[in-house]
Amino acid sequence: MFSLDTSLPAELAPLAWLIGVWDGTGVVHYQDGDRTREHEFGQRVSFSHDGLNYLNYSSHTWLLDEANTPLSAEAGYWRLHRPSQPGDPGPGMLPGDGPRPYATAEQVEQLRAPHGGFDVEVALIHPGGVSELYLGRVADARIDLQTDAVMRSASAKEYAAATRLYGLVEGRLLWAWDIAALGNDLRTHASGTLNRDA
Repeated sequence: MFSLDTSLPAELAPLAWLIGVWDGTGVVHYQDGDRTREHEFGQRVSFSHDGLNYLNYSSHTWLLDEANTPLSAEAGYWRLHRPSQPGDPGPGMLPGDGPRPYATAEQVEQLRAPHGGFDVEVALIHPGGVSELYLGRVADARIDLQTDAVMRSASAKEYAAATRLYGLVEGRLLWAWDIAALGNDLRTHASGTLNRDA
């Protein structure tokens, strides 16, 4: 059973179904040249909010081996994609000038896109020196994303682009992630099935 947080900013309503802590498993299946990399992993994902117009996101994974060896982590922010307004906070720690925009459901409805859903943007950072900016759309309980920009530090492994898909199916969060990395074109990388913590 999912209940809507009454303190949720109206602008986050299209993403509200993500909020919570999710646990589950997944599989990596990545064709790297002549080598197929396959393994199963456990995952814990958290979506939360702090009263502003974005969701906080974190994920960590571990191999499903005898030691539950740590595998990867990422963190970031999810929000509707729209032009900044004077009432939005920032840049830096500057407060907004005037009332916060899109504070009611009627105002948020003005952001609905011609495709019937809402445009979204997701900023993610990985501890291995990769930062990603995704653009996409949310419609009902499905989110489609693709990278608009990828930045890598000089020490990061080669990683050029990605797409992600998230969906709520029978109360479970299902996701798939394709990547273009290590000199390969965009191809299947990983997927998972997560259950919301009670």
